[in-house]
Amino acid sequence: MRSNLLSVAIIAGIGVAATSNAAHAQSASEVAELKAQIAALQAKVDELDARTDAQSDVNVQQAQAIDAASKGGDATAALAKLVNGTTLSGRMYYDVSNINERPITGGGNKVDPSGTNFDIKRFYLGVDHKFNDVWALDLTTDFQYNATLGASELYIKKAYLEGKFDQLFTLRAGANDMPWIPYAENLYGYRYVDKTITDMLGQGTSSDWGLHAFGATSSGVFNYAAAVVNGYGYKTAPDNGLNNRSKSVDFEARIGFQPIPGLNIAVGGYSGKKGKDTYANDASTTNEVNTASRTNAIIAYANSSFRIGGEWFQAKDYANPFMPIGATDLKQDGYSIFGNVNLTDSGISLFARYDKSKLNKDAAIDPEFTYYDIGVEFPIVKGVKIAPVYKYAKNEGGSALNSLYGAGNETKEFGVFGEFRF
Repeated sequence: MRSNLLSVAIIAGIGVAATSNAAHAQSASEVAELKAQIAALQAKVDELDARTDAQSDVNVQQAQAIDAASKGGDATAALAKLVNGTTLSGRMYYDVSNINERPITGGGNKVDPSGTNFDIKRFYLGVDHKFNDVWALDLTTDFQYNATLGASELYIKKAYLEGKFDQLFTLRAGANDMPWIPYAENLYGYRYVDKTITDMLGQGTSSDWGLHAFGATSSGVFNYAAAVVNGYGYKTAPDNGLNNRSKSVDFEARIGFQPIPGLNIAVGGYSGKKGKDTYANDASTTNEVNTASRTNAIIAYANSSFRIGGEWFQAKDYANPFMPIGATDLKQDGYSIFGNVNLTDSGISLFARYDKSKLNKDAAIDPEFTYYDIGVEFPIVKGVKIAPVYKYAKNEGGSALNSLYGAGNETKEFGVFGEFRF
């Protein structure tokens, strides 16, 4: 555009000059000089056009680079959001110990699982992703070694979609912590040494598939949890091809209070068929499905110097709701007392626990289960702790408990137990 305007100006200049020369009879030498000036001016214009075109190319390249950087920035931002919203976690319970298990009567020889071994009792690996302040997703796996199969087993411990709609109301759909056992484990504090009494005696499960709701006040004075679940526990996925779809669902709930800092009081209960309310069981002429029920209570106080607490349960037909028609209900109850004292500011603590349970209250001879342990915990670094522990158990019942305490046996165990978590 600039070149065209200049050309018009030059032509006009030439016309004016020619007219002027004709009118004043200028010499041919003056006309030649004027042409030379015009040629020099044209060369400068061409140079300016070339520079303008080059600058335009640079501008285009810069615009393309900015656009590419913007797209790259969007991808980086998306990746950063994914990474920042995702949390990995892990926890492992392990021990090296010696077990001495013998029959209670007769002074018999040692029986399995007597001996010395290194065990990994549990290994959890979890991935949690937070989409926003409301929605989140979690997957937690559970690994353990099955001595019967001689192989490792991998389960889905938790797999849920979470909607946190209010501090008093969070809803999770899928496999999630049940209201009672994880809560009691948190107050007890030594799950890596052994399960809590309700879990140890098979009177509950720590996770199950269903709908889970929970919440707490901002002050922490009141908390609750409730779950409507299948009843099988987390190790059996819903309708996994084993024809385990039940006609009904089970219910478990807990309400808790913290009247003063450090003091926790809670009650809870369970009711349902434990997934055995199937049409196949309906056709049985020898057995019936009873309603399994359980009631729990716990109280615990902890401060910077010590912790003390106690848990109690009472259950009916929980261990086996599918029983012979007309059979007497299987009633069980028990209690657990636990505590620890901090010995040093670094966290070394002395802990102990004592359990007593009745395994069949209506039997002519009411068998009991007795358990106690004592140990010293040593924190190594953040997330790692070990404890030398002595454990004793006597099972007078008719079935094995916790896959370790055999029926009619007395078990003594000493070893180093540990927990690793991140």
